[in-house]
Amino acid sequence: MQQPVNASVSLFEKREELRRILESKHFASAPKKTRFLEFVTEQTLLGNGDKLNEYLIGVEVYDRGTDFDSQKDPIVRVQAHEIRRLLKKYYEEDGKDSPFRVDLPSGHYVPVFSRVTAEAPDSAGAQVADSQADVSAPKSSRVHLAITCILAVVCLALAGTLVFRSTRPPSDSIATLHSPLPAELTWFWQPFLPPAAAPLIVIPNHPLLRAAHDGDSPQTLANGHDIPKNELPEFRDTIHFRELKRFRFVSSLTDFTSVGETLGLLNLCQMFYAIEQKCRVEQSRLATIEEIKHENAILLGGNQAWSGRVFLNEEGFRFQSGIILNNKPKAGEQAVYKPEFDSVTNQLTRDYALILLLPNERKENRVLLVYGIYTQGSQAAIEYLTNPERMAELHRSLLEISPDHQNVPQYFQVLLSTRVENAMPGATSLVAVRAIPSN
Repeated sequence: MQQPVNASVSLFEKREELRRILESKHFASAPKKTRFLEFVTEQTLLGNGDKLNEYLIGVEVYDRGTDFDSQKDPIVRVQAHEIRRLLKKYYEEDGKDSPFRVDLPSGHYVPVFSRVTAEAPDSAGAQVADSQADVSAPKSSRVHLAITCILAVVCLALAGTLVFRSTRPPSDSIATLHSPLPAELTWFWQPFLPPAAAPLIVIPNHPLLRAAHDGDSPQTLANGHDIPKNELPEFRDTIHFRELKRFRFVSSLTDFTSVGETLGLLNLCQMFYAIEQKCRVEQSRLATIEEIKHENAILLGGNQAWSGRVFLNEEGFRFQSGIILNNKPKAGEQAVYKPEFDSVTNQLTRDYALILLLPNERKENRVLLVYGIYTQGSQAAIEYLTNPERMAELHRSLLEISPDHQNVPQYFQVLLSTRVENAMPGATSLVAVRAIPSN
């Protein structure tokens, strides 16, 4: 038989368990009981559990006046008894397989959250300890959990980046994969391969407004911008919507790395490690122009000082203000390429990306720019560049525009289009190529 145990239950898990309970048939048609359980839970999670009493609940939940006397009006005690009964029924039926349990101990109004296990003995005392921990936990640590959830995806991607940044020789498992790149990839990547030094790969730091939290300095908070929660209904199902007391957004240049570029970075580093080339990774805000100019460099994402180099080719494509301009369209091409969105959901359905292989200041070196209008386009472009079959397609297209039809141009631009589904890049197609003059 499953028993509650004194195991840590995260803030997100507590909120999700409460949501499941309140949406169940036992509470869905009982608005006052729902409000009761929701109120005492939120106050507990906010660190106010020690303030919960019959008077507060009577006034806040049951709209009793300031002269409410719990000795004369037992509404809170009666409703608490009913809630305990409904919780018991919920865990006997709908929630019988739930890995968590919420209890409202008799005589108390602070809910207790616990995990359940088949091996653990009864631990009511431990449950109370868990409740006390909930009450005394600092509010700031709870808000930090919300911010952790906000940046979870980015942290996972950066974790992969940190692994690849290591300068140690490849492990035995990686070394066993050592083999020359396929010819379909070598023609493009040769300038970046040994014996050339490992290229510097730069990932972008896009400016953004992030959610403020209690860990921010007073100055940071003072410079923030409030947006009423009801104006951001699309955030309603996110953990930070429920956790943050207000939506104040503050500017940041350091907290976020584009997810698509960072996921694409993993593809690049896997390819380089397979041929025993190292991966050197730097944030764009820390990479200097001198650093980039004097070696092989790969810039991911367009928000970088050197990405302006794209505009030097008047015959080619120009990235400007979230669209791609085609200065001299050829047959079948458009003058402007813009992202596309679903007319009903407003979700991105098509993105475009540019790839530019250019000479660096030292002619023996190269600078490669890869970026989409949105981060999905960047990810699709990197996946394209590491796919032998797609690169064979690009090779054929470049041969068609070369003067002798035998050697690809040394420098060139590539325009790609990618379908986007559920915010992830899908099928990618080659739209057009342009040769860039060597001098």
